[in-house]
Amino acid sequence: MMTSLKKNAPPACPPWLATFADLMSLLMCFFVLLLSFSEMDVQKYKRVAGSMKFAFGVQRQIRVEDIPKGTSVIKQEFSPGKPVPTPVKTIQQVAKEKRPELNPTDQVQDKEASKKAKEFENVAKRELATEVQENKISVKLEDKKVIIRLKEGESFQSGSELVRPTFLPVIAKIANVLKKTKGSIIVAGHTDNLRISNARFRSNWDLSAERAVSVALALFRDEGLDQKRFTVVGYADTKPLADNKKAENRSKNRRVEITVVFGKDEEGGDFSIDDEEIGLPDDF
Repeated sequence: MMTSLKKNAPPACPPWLATFADLMSLLMCFFVLLLSFSEMDVQKYKRVAGSMKFAFGVQRQIRVEDIPKGTSVIKQEFSPGKPVPTPVKTIQQVAKEKRPELNPTDQVQDKEASKKAKEFENVAKRELATEVQENKISVKLEDKKVIIRLKEGESFQSGSELVRPTFLPVIAKIANVLKKTKGSIIVAGHTDNLRISNARFRSNWDLSAERAVSVALALFRDEGLDQKRFTVVGYADTKPLADNKKAENRSKNRRVEITVVFGKDEEGGDFSIDDEEIGLPDDF
């Protein structure tokens, strides 16, 4: 029976046909998968695109509402940048403040004021030569200013604002010299940095101001001086001549200065000196 069935059976397929059938089946499944991927879910695309924005820095101002058709996501979401050359080396020029140039009139007045200040310095040194030699005072020229400096050891007792009676004749001679000028007069008191605090003085400001007032009142004993020309101030230890670390320097800083200003001072006031009152020759 079995022998008759084998003789009547159709011939079998060739062996390569099975492999070909399997390959075709795999290709069909692959294209089916591709087709299924091509069907995009809009909501899912929005979620993926939103994640890409935050992951890759896509501009957040552009909202994704439709599926891009024939346009690259990168091209749509990113704008092209413009190359801007950056200089490696920079040269900077710092301009210093330039003092305004004086007009010819002011230049003449400025030179005249400096000349008058020099003339008064010579007169003060001549008439106060004895006191300068005895190291009681000093006379110094600074541009358009002449400073007559009274030293504390000769003019005041330590910690006192009262002028020594033995120093009053020196102040009288200074007043006589000041009468020969028409410049502005500043009487300024200075101290060292050692603090003073007692029943009389609350601080160095009080002491410096009181000493300046005492010198001014001693000058006012000469009725020939116009008190309107005077300014009396106290600077405490804010304007030292030398470092306060040494006792010698602190002694220099304790002083009263009588400054005569010529020409135009910082407030714009006009001050001058009278040659006739000083007694200078006409061709001086």
